[in-house]
Amino acid sequence: VQLQASGGGLVQAGGSLRLSCVTSGLTFSRYSMAWFRQAPGKEREFVAAIRYTSHTYYGDSVKGRFTISRDNAKNTVYLQMNDLKPEDTAVYYCAGDRQLILSSIAFPNEYDYWGQGTLVTVSS
Repeated sequence: VQLQASGGGLVQAGGSLRLSCVTSGLTFSRYSMAWFRQAPGKEREFVAAIRYTSHTYYGDSVKGRFTISRDNAKNTVYLQMNDLKPEDTAVYYCAGDRQLILSSIAFPNEYDYWGQGTLVTVSS
């Protein structure tokens, strides 16, 4: 199983980025997928998740600014990030899980597979 995240970069505050996570080796349509982020010196933080049913969930700090989506035909999950702020600066990771339950959706330890991360830097 491989998860390959991409799309990070340097952007000014108020700008937008779209992250992608292409997966292989799993039955993507049956997996719940998520994005987490980790800033230097901080714990990994839940950003957003999309279950295999396409129901979506967001962390409080990104609600209304970020949108998670999936394309089962392309085995890919996306994170559209708008109105970026300097505090969004972090390495963003995609993750997948086959048996994810709703009460565990924000806990990194619940996810079976992880991508390598892509760096997002937001300048003020």
